[in-house]
Amino acid sequence: MKEIYDDIVTPRLLLRLISAEAVRACLNNDIGSAERILGVSITEDISAHLSGFRYGQKQLKTDPLYQRWSARAIVLSDQMTMIGLIRFHSRPDPEYIYEYGRDAAELGYRIFAAYRQRGYATEAVKAIMDWAQQEFGTSRFLASVSPDNIPSLRLVSHFGFKKVDEIMDDIDGIEQVFLRIADKK
Repeated sequence: MKEIYDDIVTPRLLLRLISAEAVRACLNNDIGSAERILGVSITEDISAHLSGFRYGQKQLKTDPLYQRWSARAIVLSDQMTMIGLIRFHSRPDPEYIYEYGRDAAELGYRIFAAYRQRGYATEAVKAIMDWAQQEFGTSRFLASVSPDNIPSLRLVSHFGFKKVDEIMDDIDGIEQVFLRIADKK
């Protein structure tokens, strides 16, 4: 039986939802199985970014409806190669972000080092925000960025995110929190 993918498609990329089975394969360091499940080649960069998969597994245990919002492989469509990850940290309107307003969704992304500075993050972030807005009516987005991450600071500025807070993250250290309120479509 052919796998059915829940892809978000852009001119250069596919944002392919990573199934629970593929997540388990990655966490077990069985990259070959993950590649077969996803239908893409995966670089060794994935092994340095497994914490997001563990986070996603925890989210799914507490909220089975989180699946469509969870990690997606950022795939170069002409090569079918995974070049990064993008995800929402939860479904929209989680209690932990009420202080920034209701009905927001927090997103995170990572482009693997060999593929940076080519506009892929911008393309992927736009696509996932458009998807959330078109499919679910979500128009408020949060992103947390290290003050030292100049490319990501440029990206959130490009999309009109405004700084609303600065927090100490247990894992990532100091982060600036940005909010974007998109026009209703």
